This record gives sequence, C-alpha cells and structure tokens, in this order.
Amino acid sequence: MYKTTKHRIHRLLHPEVLGNERWDKFINIFIIILIVLNVIAVMLETVPGYHDEEMEQRLFYYFDLFSVIVFTIEYLLRLWSSNHDPKYRHPVWGRLKYMLTPEALIDLLAFLPFYLVSVFTIDLRIIRMLRLLRFLRLFQLTAYMKATQLIINVFKKRANELVLSLILMLFLIIIASSALYFAEHLHPVSGDQFTSIPAAVWWAVVTLTTTGYGDMVPMTIAGKIASGIIMLTGVAIFALPAGIITAGFLDEFRDNRKPKDNCPHCGK
Repeated sequence: MYKTTKHRIHRLLHPEVLGNERWDKFINIFIIILIVLNVIAVMLETVPGYHDEEMEQRLFYYFDLFSVIVFTIEYLLRLWSSNHDPKYRHPVWGRLKYMLTPEALIDLLAFLPFYLVSVFTIDLRIIRMLRLLRFLRLFQLTAYMKATQLIINVFKKRANELVLSLILMLFLIIIASSALYFAEHLHPVSGDQFTSIPAAVWWAVVTLTTTGYGDMVPMTIAGKIASGIIMLTGVAIFALPAGIITAGFLDEFRDNRKPKDNCPHCGK
C-alpha cells in the first residue's frame, strides 16, 4: 500500500516522465494556473493603486497564503516520492540529492520566502519576487518537452561555434573601447565621458548592439572614423550567433523529419 501510494503520487506529479492520465493532467494544469496567477499577482503588487487599500492587501495576503500551502504540499509530496526514481533510490541520501536539484530548489524558493518573513523583518513584496522563479517550471511540462529538447540540442551541437563567436565579440568590444578611449579621452567635451577603457566598454556594447542611447558620443575626427569602422565590423560579428543558431535549428528540423530505417521483420 505504501509503495503503491508513493508510485501513484510520483506519477501524478511527473506526467512528463511516467504517465499521461486524466488526474495528472488536472493536477498539473491546476499548478500551471496557480503559477501564472502568482506571476500576475507579483506584477500587480508593484502597482501603487493595487496595494494601498486594506482589502486589497488582505486579498493578496490570502491568495499568497493559499499558494504557499499548495506549493508546500506539492514540494513535500515530490520530496517524499522522489526515491521512487532510481536516481534517488536511497531513502535519506537520495532525497538529499533530490533537494539539491535545480527543480527542487526552484520549488523551495516558491514558498520559502513566506516563512522567512515570519521570522525576519523583510519587505514581503520584495522577497516574494522570488516566486517568479516558479515560472521556470513551466518549461518542464509535457506539451513543451519536445520543443525544449530541440532548443537544448541546438545549443549543445553548436556550442563550439557559439563560444567562438562570443570570444570574437568580446575581442571586438575590448578593441573598440580601447580605440575610442585613446581617441577621445583628451577631448575637452567627450573626455569627461571616455574617462577610462572600462568606461568606454559601455559605449562599445551600446554601439555594437546597434542600441545607440547617445549618452556617449565621439567628438574627434579619429574617434568618428574609428566608430564608423567599428560599427560596420560589429554588424557582421554580432550577427554571427543569430546565424549559427538559425542554422542549428534548420539542421535539427531536418534531422527530425528524416524517416527512421526500421527492420521490416521486428520493427526496430
């Protein structure tokens, strides 16, 4: 009875791994709705007009209390049934190992701030922002598992190219900020902005990403010429990651569409 109950709870809380039944869908849809409502509540709590009145404060408090109770029960049930998974087989060390997984830590942060507030004097609205981390759990839903795995595969297979492109971007930022510092730091106007190479890094990032806030502008002829060259170079370098990721997605889609060769006799 004990093992059967644990197995059943594990199935209900992990439909993406162990099942796809009516009740596990109902439970996970309920959790999804509660997560979304918590995110909306955290956003609304930052609006002054929604937390000035006593009734609104009580409404947010009771909704938070209900959410914390649900998230706490879910976490305890996940922790209790975790050693049904072979990875966490040991009744003690297995559960401790599960508690240190990113999934379990996100679950813990979803309700732990509520209890911390009762012990420490902390602004509840600030610490409850940690509940936004709960939103990350939505990526583990069954409906999105294939899409999430596809994205992970793209970044894994293109990791070397992406790292190389990021190194090139970093080199370009350093070269651009150094060039603009030496061209502008003696100018009576722009010298107050380009006070050092680290200060010029902000200009390089804003310029190379084509954001262009305009808070730091080169004034010297040398600085303008260097800026023009840097901008043209940056368009090509900063477009590399987008091209690499796009090519990775195309390759992944192509691989998924390829028909698998199965044995005509056994089907494997």
